[in-house]
Amino acid sequence: MSPPPTEQPDPTIDAYRRRIVVASTSDSRIDGELADDLHHFRVVLHHDGSFVTAVTGESIRYPWSTCPGATDELLALVGAPLDARTGAAAKHADPRANCTHMFDLAALAMAHAWRATHADPDHGPPRERQYDVEISTELDADRCVRTRLWRDRGLVVEWRLHTPPGAARAIVSPEPYASVPFERGFFSWSATELDPDAGEAAFVLRRACDISRGRGMDLDSLPVEIAFAEPKLGVCYAKQPGMTEHVHRHLGATRDFAARPEAVFDDT
Repeated sequence: MSPPPTEQPDPTIDAYRRRIVVASTSDSRIDGELADDLHHFRVVLHHDGSFVTAVTGESIRYPWSTCPGATDELLALVGAPLDARTGAAAKHADPRANCTHMFDLAALAMAHAWRATHADPDHGPPRERQYDVEISTELDADRCVRTRLWRDRGLVVEWRLHTPPGAARAIVSPEPYASVPFERGFFSWSATELDPDAGEAAFVLRRACDISRGRGMDLDSLPVEIAFAEPKLGVCYAKQPGMTEHVHRHLGATRDFAARPEAVFDDT
């Protein structure tokens, strides 16, 4: 059973925070924005009600100097059919060749365009969808952390995530998530076994669980050769072979929003 929707993010705990907003700004345009401790990106997607007709990205706050160049990779999505499922974007472009965050944002924008196009005419299209993530850094006695996801300010997913040192993470509760391997196969499971809304929420929270591990790290002091060592090479646009020779750290990109849940889009 989902937790009560009245519970809100807790600014008194140390936590990684992420916010994602996708909004219909016209009958043919979706604006998306994503920000967390480590990143801030925007995507604009145009569609004709059936297919993506144009897509652009903007890097506002990013970890590596080459990240802004990933905008061109989003062009592979032009011509892709709109789909209710976020995972459908990966059928038309390689997520690993893209900036992970801009690609995820474009995939969410595609799904939102589908919702707008297929909206109940009696209620009108959904103008905006907002996700807020809170992943506590505090371990309980069983080495579990609490991860929570709000959609449109209602709490819809909460996981108790086991994080043993040097071993694979696993969702302890609730079901059905606890029965699914967390490190491998979770994205494909959520894309096929859950309904589109539940699958999208699980996708957003699962991705945030990976990115949250950068919280608390002094990334500005991290040598590039360590950040881009195997097995990390090839996992995103900035870490493609041939790109690493030209990359350096984009200094000063990290923020701390633990005590400011509503300020995630504020880059000061």
